[in-house]
This record gives sequence, C-alpha cells and structure tokens, in this order.
Amino acid sequence: MEGIQRLWNCRKGIFQCLFMMFSWKAVSGQIHYSIPEEMHKGSSVGNVAKDLGMDGKQLPDHGLRIVSPVGMIQYFSLNANNGHLQISERIDREEICREAEKCILKFQVLIESKLKLYGIEVEITDINDNAPHFPLGEQELKISEASIPGFQIPLPKAQDPDWGINSVQSYQLTGSSHFALHVQTEENGVRLAELVLEKSLDREEQSAYDLLLTATDGGDPIRSGTLQIHIVVIDANDNSPVFSQPLYEVSVSENIPKWSTILTVRATDMDEGTNGDVKYSFQQITKRDSQMFLLNSTTGDIILIGNLDYEESSLYAFEIQAKDGGGLSDSSKVVISVMDLNDNAPELSVTFASNTIPESSPSQTVIAILNVQDRDSGINGEITCSIPSNLPFQLKKSMDNFYSLVTDGVLDREQVSVFNITVTVTDHGVPPLSTVTVITLHVLDTNDNPPLFEKTDYTFYFVENNQRGAMVSSLRANDLDWEENARITYSITDDERSDSRLSSYLSINSETGVIYALTSFDYEEFQDIRFRVKAQDGGSPPLSSNVSVTLFILDQNDNAPQILYPSAPTDGSTGIELAPRSSEPGYLVTKVVAVDADSGQNAWLSYQLMKATEPGLFTLGLHTGEIRTARFFLEKDALKQSLVVLVKDNGQPPLSASATLTVVLADTIPAILSDLSSISAPVEPPSDLTFYLVLAVAFVSCLFFTFLLVLVAIKLHRWRNSQLLESGSVNFSGAPISQFVGIDGVRAFLHSYCQEVSLTTDSRKANYSNTLSNKEACEANDPILPGEDLNLNNEGLIIVQKTISIKISDINDNPPAFEKSSYTAYVPENNPSGTSIFHVKASDPDLDRNARITYSILNSNIKDLPLSSYVSINSETGIIYAQRSFDYEQFREFQIQVKAQDGGSPPLYTSATVTVCVLDRNDNTPQILYPSQSTEGSPFFEMVPRSAESGYLVTKVVAVDSDSGHNAWLSFHLLQATEPSLFSIGSHTGEVQTVRALLERDAVKQRLVILVKDNGHPPLSATTTLSLVFAENFQEALPEMNSQPNDSEYQSDLQFYLVLALTLVSFLFLVTVILTILMKLRRSRNPTFLQCFIPDPHSKAGAIFPPNYEDGTLPYSYQVCLSSESRRNELTFLQPTVQIAENILCNGNSDISLMVSGGNLNSEKQNTDMVSSFFCTV
Repeated sequence: MEGIQRLWNCRKGIFQCLFMMFSWKAVSGQIHYSIPEEMHKGSSVGNVAKDLGMDGKQLPDHGLRIVSPVGMIQYFSLNANNGHLQISERIDREEICREAEKCILKFQVLIESKLKLYGIEVEITDINDNAPHFPLGEQELKISEASIPGFQIPLPKAQDPDWGINSVQSYQLTGSSHFALHVQTEENGVRLAELVLEKSLDREEQSAYDLLLTATDGGDPIRSGTLQIHIVVIDANDNSPVFSQPLYEVSVSENIPKWSTILTVRATDMDEGTNGDVKYSFQQITKRDSQMFLLNSTTGDIILIGNLDYEESSLYAFEIQAKDGGGLSDSSKVVISVMDLNDNAPELSVTFASNTIPESSPSQTVIAILNVQDRDSGINGEITCSIPSNLPFQLKKSMDNFYSLVTDGVLDREQVSVFNITVTVTDHGVPPLSTVTVITLHVLDTNDNPPLFEKTDYTFYFVENNQRGAMVSSLRANDLDWEENARITYSITDDERSDSRLSSYLSINSETGVIYALTSFDYEEFQDIRFRVKAQDGGSPPLSSNVSVTLFILDQNDNAPQILYPSAPTDGSTGIELAPRSSEPGYLVTKVVAVDADSGQNAWLSYQLMKATEPGLFTLGLHTGEIRTARFFLEKDALKQSLVVLVKDNGQPPLSASATLTVVLADTIPAILSDLSSISAPVEPPSDLTFYLVLAVAFVSCLFFTFLLVLVAIKLHRWRNSQLLESGSVNFSGAPISQFVGIDGVRAFLHSYCQEVSLTTDSRKANYSNTLSNKEACEANDPILPGEDLNLNNEGLIIVQKTISIKISDINDNPPAFEKSSYTAYVPENNPSGTSIFHVKASDPDLDRNARITYSILNSNIKDLPLSSYVSINSETGIIYAQRSFDYEQFREFQIQVKAQDGGSPPLYTSATVTVCVLDRNDNTPQILYPSQSTEGSPFFEMVPRSAESGYLVTKVVAVDSDSGHNAWLSFHLLQATEPSLFSIGSHTGEVQTVRALLERDAVKQRLVILVKDNGHPPLSATTTLSLVFAENFQEALPEMNSQPNDSEYQSDLQFYLVLALTLVSFLFLVTVILTILMKLRRSRNPTFLQCFIPDPHSKAGAIFPPNYEDGTLPYSYQVCLSSESRRNELTFLQPTVQIAENILCNGNSDISLMVSGGNLNSEKQNTDMVSSFFCTV
C-alpha cells in the first residue's frame, strides 16, 4: 500500500512540473501561470524576469518587487536575485475560491527603475485532496411497515470541497436487498441519493436494518466517504409531513442585526397524535452555514446568529427536513440572498511613493503608484480617485485599480518646498464613502539661485587705531536655495590697492561675512581701502556674486605735535638762543616749528608760552610760533631766560608737546660761554625702595674712591718731595753733555679762548592753495518756434505752411512722494560721529524748480536733548548722519519725521517716519558684584569647614553685564588655583564647590582666580581673586586672614642686584687694599725710589761741571728720574733766591741747564708773573 502511495506522489510531482513548464502565457500585457493547489512553500511558479525580458545579471538594480492588493494574503514571493516567482503561503483552492469554477489569484509586479507595472495571474487548479464526507457519520431512519415498494426516502448529501471530477461522482448502497439506491443529477451537476424501498417490510420479521452508503469522487486516486444508515421499522403512519413550498427564497440586507428571524418554514401532517407532530431540522447544511443560522425545531423559524457580509458570501443555500412523530419526513430547500449595501469604504494603498523630487525634474515624472479597490459590488464598488486641482500634479490610471501620480509642470522649491498631496478615493454608493491619504513630497533644491547682496556696493567708516581683530563691518548675502546650495561662503577676491597685500589688513569670516581688521589702521598711512567681497554658495556647480566695498579710515587725534625746531637734545640739555641786549620790542628771537601727522582740525596747532623767567619779556605767536621780545631788556633782567613753549593741536582730546628754550641776553657768544656750562639736565632722586642697600653701596663706593684718592695724593706728595732735594747732594757724573739745554730767555704766551657756536635748523614749508572753479551755463529756448515752408503748386498758387511748437509750463501740482511711508534704519552703537546711517529719497514728477526737493527733519520722540545733537540730514541728498556716538544701553531706538519739500510756489511737501534702531555691541566688560574687591586691594576671604565633603558649596560668584542678548551671556572659569583639583566652578552658575574632601597635605589657605567672560565677539572678561581658609570657626581662621602675602618678587630681584653690586664694590676695594700692601712690602725690601739722587760710589771724579761753568758761576742743574709708566710732561723747578736769580739773569752768558728724559719743557700762564719778576734787560 505504501508503494502505491509513493507511486501516486511521484506521478503527481511529474504532473505538476510538466504543467508549470507549459502553462504560462502573456495575455493582454499580463503574465498567466497555472499551478495546482497544495504545492510546497518555496516551489517555483515561473521566471518573471525572463518572461519580462530582463537581464538576470543586473536584476537587483531594477528593483523588481510584488505589489499585492490591500488585505490580500501574500501567497507568492519574488526572488530579487534570479526573478523566480515562488510560493510563500499554503494555497488551498477550496479555502480561497470556495465554489468558484475558476480560481485565479491576481497581483502586480513593479519595476522600480522604470516605474512600470505588469499584471500577474496565477490560476489555481484543483487536486483531489479532499475525500467525500457526510455531515453525520450515522443516520437513523424510521419506515412504516405499511410502506409500499417504491417508497423513497431522501438521504443526506455527501460533501466534497473539491471541484469538478474531484467532487462526488457516485453513491453505493450495501447491506440489504430490501432497499435500493436511486441517484439523480441536478442542473448544477450535484448528485442526490434517495433510498428506495424494493420489498415490503414486516416489522415482525425484522424490525431494523443496517445499511452502508458509500460516496465516491472521480479523482486520482479515488477517495470515498461512508454513512451508516440504521433503519427502524415502525408501525404504519400513512401521512408524511408536507412543506408549504418546495423552495423557500428570501433576500435580506447584509446589515440585518443578529437574532433576527429571516424566514419561517411551514410543514403540515394530516396524521393525529404523535404522528402529526412535526419537528424541523437542517438536513444538508455546511459548517459555515450552521454557524450563521439557527432553526427553531418547533416553529420553523430561521434565526440569524451571525453577521452577514455580502463581500464574504452573497448566497446561502441549505435543506430543511420536517419529520413527524411517526418517522415520516419531507424536505425543502431554503435559499437566502444577501443584498449588498455600501458599507465598505474604498481602500487605498500606496504601492510606491517617493517623498523627495528634484525641482529640475521634467513633467510627467512618476511620484507614486496607488492601488485602490472597494469590497462592495455594483455601483457601490465603483470608485473615483482625485487630487486637488490647484497642485501641479495629476493622476493617471495605468491598469485596473492602479493609478500613477505624476508631475504636471515645472516645480520651483523657492516658491513651494513641500507639497502635501491629498488623494481622495470616493465610491458611487448612497451615501458615498471615501478614503483620504496624504502624500508628503519634499522638493529637493537645485542650485539655480546665486547669492545676492542687498546692495551693489557698500561704504563703511572705521576709526583708526583700532584693536587687532576688531570687527570692521558685516556683509550679508541671501540665497533662495536650500541647505548646501544656500550655504554661503564669503571671501575677499581682489584688492584695488597696488602697494600692499590686502590679506595683511583685512580678513572676512567665511561663514558670517563679518570683516575683521588684522592690523591697527593708521589714517596717516592710508585713508581708504577698496576691495571686493565674493559670496559663493555650496552648490555644484557653485554660483557666486561680487560686491564692491569701500572702507574709509576716519582720523583720530592720535599723534601729538612733533616739534622740529628747536630739536630736543639727547643729553637732556636745552636749546640755546642768543638775544642781543640792544634788541628792540618785536625783535624775532626764534621760531618754534612743529608739525602734526594728523589731518583736519586734529592738525591745527596753537602755540602757548607756558612758563618764562620773565613773563612779560617775550611774546609767542598763537599760530606762527614766533618768539619776539615784548620790551627792551633791563639791567635787572637775568642773563639766562628759560622759556617753556607748549604746542597743542585742536583734536578731542587735544594732544600737546613742549619744548624748553634758554635765551641768553648777550651780544656775542664768548661772553656767555661761562653761563652755558651751568645748564644741565635734572637728575632724578633715587628710589626709597631699598634705601639701606643703596646707602651701603654708596658708602662702600665712597670709601673705595677715597682710598684711591689718598693713594694718589701720597704718591704725588712723595714725588714732589723728591724734586726738592739739596743741590749739593746732586752728582752730575755720567750725564752726557747733550742732555743740557741752554735757555736764553723766558717767553710768555697768552692763550686766548674762543668758541664758535653753529646752530642748524630744519624748516618745512606748507603751501595751501584753494582752487574754486565755477561753471555756469544757460540756455534760452523760445517758447514758440515758427517755421515756414513755401510751396508752389501747378496752378501757380503759393501755399504757406507754419509749424507752431507750444511748450506747456509746469505748475507745482505734485507734492514730493517717498517710496515708503515709514523706514527702519539700523546703526551699531559706538558709531563715529558723522557716520551716514540712512538714505531717504523722494521723487517729484514736476519739472525744474518745482521738482527740486529739499529734505529736513521735522520732529522726533527724543525729549532730553535737542534733535540736532543726535542726527542731521543733508538737505539735498537726503542722507541722514549721526551727530554723536549712540549707546545701546542708554536708548535703543528713536523716531524722526523727515520732510521733503519742493521748490514750487506755494511749496508742497510730504513726510515719512524713520525709525532708527541702535544695535548692541559688546562694549561692556562683565561687572563682578560678589565677591566685591576692597579699595585697598586686599583679597576677599571665605571660610570653609575642614570637614566639608565633595560638592560643598563654598560661595557663588555673581556678575552682570550691561550689554544685552548673547553679549550678556556670562561664563565662569577657574583661571588659577592653589590646588586645581580641589575646587570647581559652574560655567553658567558661578557656584564654587569642592571636588573632594580636604587632605592633610593641602594648604590651609587657598587662593582662587576666577575669570568671568561674556559671549560677545570679541569676548570681554573680568577677574576676581578669592582667598579661602579652611577652619572650623572664625577664631581659628583669623590668624590666617591677617597674614597677608607680600609681593616680594620685585623686592627680591632688586635686593639681589643691590647685594651683587655691594659685593662687587667690596671685592674691588679689598683687592685694591691687598695690592697696595703687597707693593709697600716689596718696596721696603728693595728701595729704588730715590736711587737716582744718591752719589755714585764708584765715581772718583766727584762733581763734574761743564767747561763753560768752571769760571765760578752758580748753575742750576737737575737730574730727572721718571718712571717708564709716567705720562706727565710738565716739570716744576725750585725757585732760586732773588739775589741769585738777578746775578744769573743779568749775566749775558748765563744758562739754565736741564736734563730731561722723555719730557717737554712747558711754561704755564700761572708762572708768568713769577718769571717776569726775574726778567731784566741785558
């Protein structure tokens, strides 16, 4: 038996494969497959990719997938790699299609790369997988013994869910020869079996019969089902129940409530008693129908116990049996038709949808594929799909129940960036039902808009001497695109200056467009910078635009006047000028020449005489700088006059320079040379910082120099005494004759002192020339310009033509009109005075004078000061200027009424409101309120318990900022700490807390430096110092608070250098003393100082005199011993007595002999008188 079953299974598999290979075909653009039911999961239905002509190698790139209707079980799956259609769920034809003749499953396949749909039909063929069966396994029948042959009793119908040949084909009856089986076939092919009595019954012979009814189908293999029939023979009951109708038909709505009586069947029995009691029961009914209806066995009422749904089943058919008490019965068929109602709203599913689309997409681009269906039938199942008509989209029906949503025009993201497309599906029922879904479509940006600046060129004003990194100005461009295409990058493209690189002057923030100064500008170096700023977006390819920027540097009074004459000397002395005592009033003594590198009023110089020895003696020109005498010099006037001249510019605040001149009242320069030597520069007093060290250095230095002076004095004294030795002890032996020099006379020379003073001055000339050129032009046009044209026609008539031009004179009938009734101007605070903040413009359609517009300011809402101190307006151009620097913290906005009046008669005017908004800048540093620093500079103390744990709140730093917005956002930072790991500070709260517990090694006194910084650009900050003392009580902390740290670093360095100087001077002093002592000891052992004055012991001749002195004259002869280190070139002679001198000088042959070694004979002025007293005429 098992072999036969395996053979049947093998035959079944071969049949399925052959059937699948040859069963598909394409019908009307659809692919048709046919498969048997109950195939295994994963079995292949067909190769969809091959049938669609797709390349199997590139199949994953096409995005091939199944699109199933809403609510349908997904019986198939598509292998995206090879394109095979496979079974994914169990397929039971009887469950899916029930009693339908053809069972077809329909679905669609979507190719996402092409956005095309293809229909797939899979026909499910029936296999004999169900055996016939009877609702009841055993049936009991009662037949009266009075029944005659030919009596027929209906038998239960065997049920087989299969279709066609696989359903019930035949019945067989076995078990008794008294009964036969009669089978009849109805119009729908259903076979009904009836039990026919063949022989008369005799209850006394046999009271019961057991029969077996077998139902067989026509499948392969053949399946069958059996019914046990038990026949009981009863006494005669000659009347059987009869139904009033052989067929009951009724139609009900699908929304009829439960427990409603749908139909009442009626059967009558002419018998009496129990043979006339009729009981009703279902004879042939499916399990599904038995769960839907209930039959009252007594009344024959058919009651609804389930929910009718036309979409699930539109027709119910079953048989009802009426049986009396005697066992006789009759049957009738009941057909219940369900009427459809519009109770199902249309179902809408999005098969494919793209939530983004580039704005450059062409028309008819597929956005989504929709699947719509309605479970109702007839007109209730007819649907209409629509979208709003004001959207650039349309719906196209591609195939049954499928719509494509496509674009119907060009999209522009800058106008509409997001579309919420409402798709409405409405059926045609009454009342109509609808389903709505919203498809959100984001339009992707395409880089089709370049960045645009608000103006074509910009002009900014910036004050010189700015800080490096200061913000100069800000540019902003707008790009209508989105995200990366709208991300603007700013750069400076070129520089119109040729003498320098712009990158060393300016830089621009590539993201914000803020221009910063990289250096401090100097108006004296250049007055303006012209460059171009490029704004480029991040699209591909990128788009850009340029704008011209002119930056004017405004002058500040940052240069003090520079005095060219008299030039300041480098040694601290003052300039000297000579004024003759005979000068008359108005005499030009000198001229102070000064220049200022600034321009405008900052360079206007004025001269003032700040100080003078005699205030009324000299005058100074206020603008010329000329110093002149105011009166005649008097005898009481001092020889030297000191003048302090102040040169001041006209800036705000003014800067000045001073020069000191010394005017000497003398006619010649040699007469004042002695006075000039007393002019010296003042000496600054010494500092008292290290008084005692300085005193010690000075004392040791004085002692050292005193010692040196004493040594030099002793040396000179000994040398002088050696020259005054007696003449008798002098021995001239061994002295050569050539060393004696004769002196015939004494000559005296007067040395005159002469000094020449030459003063040079640098003069600079400034020429100022103003050129004023006027150009006037006028035109005179005649109001009427006649022209004559003479023509002669053929008849000899003269025709005169004249053209008259009429000029219409204008009257003042149009007032000036502003472009707007109100304007808003934005100006950053701290603006320079004179900055242009806004430009209003009005137009007048009149002509000439009537159209000449004059601008003025009527009034404003400023109350505290006159309006002219805030703003002014150019009456011709309408440019509004700021007359002062605005402060955002004082006021943030004000309004002014600008009046535009023409020059007509009478004049017409109109006004507009200008609101000036002052923008905040980060110009206020944070102000620390707590802890407050004392005026003496002592730090602030906080006491912390020694037992403080981690997270203990020590104190809180409180600070405010006068600015607003993000410029006032403060952050707190721990800049310096004695123990950095011991404390932390909240970056936004300012709370100082302990990070850990205090350890033994930690210092008792902790010093914290806290930085408070704002969020401005550039950020400003303030610091405060906080001293913490760890103690349990105030008495314990008081000694630590009193012991303030001394700033000893500077003192230590200064004392170090002073001690070093003291040590060096002391060392030099000691070395000098030691060397002096050593030299003294050496000389005491080998005296050679007066060796040259001792007589030569080896000389035997004694004193030898030259021959010319042997006559007895008294000569003076000196032997001079000079050391090789001596640099003196002057000799001092002993004075002879007067008598001896007269004898010598009166002698005609007298000579004075000198023996000089390495020296010169000089005669000084101080010895002139002494020599002259000895002079006599020979």
